[in-house]
Amino acid sequence: QVQLVESGGGLVQAGDFLRLSCAVSGRALSRTIMGWFRQAPKKEREFVGSIGSTGNTRYADSAKGRFTININNNLNTVYLQMNALEPGDTAVYYCAAKPVTSILTSMTTDFTYWGQGTQVTVTS
Repeated sequence: QVQLVESGGGLVQAGDFLRLSCAVSGRALSRTIMGWFRQAPKKEREFVGSIGSTGNTRYADSAKGRFTININNNLNTVYLQMNALEPGDTAVYYCAAKPVTSILTSMTTDFTYWGQGTQVTVTS
């Protein structure tokens, strides 16, 4: 059974940084596309970024230049490094997984497995 467990969320000030972790069990990252999504109150869940099995990445415009996704295959863990955080980044952040394909998708509906989410709150 595939399980995803996020951690690393918290309360920070604008301009600070956070690193979120997503520990994956039951599936090797070498066969998996991993995604990060977020959902703010009263808003739809939105794409943040994704990473393929070869380390290729894709980011939402809001994340480009500030957020970075990387993988530790030894720990089967995916990270979302978030720098220069803004109040608009406040949301519950979710990691998600799907079998690897040639397309680095940004669609929530393409992902099969989801974590429980971790809260990120950025104050001004």
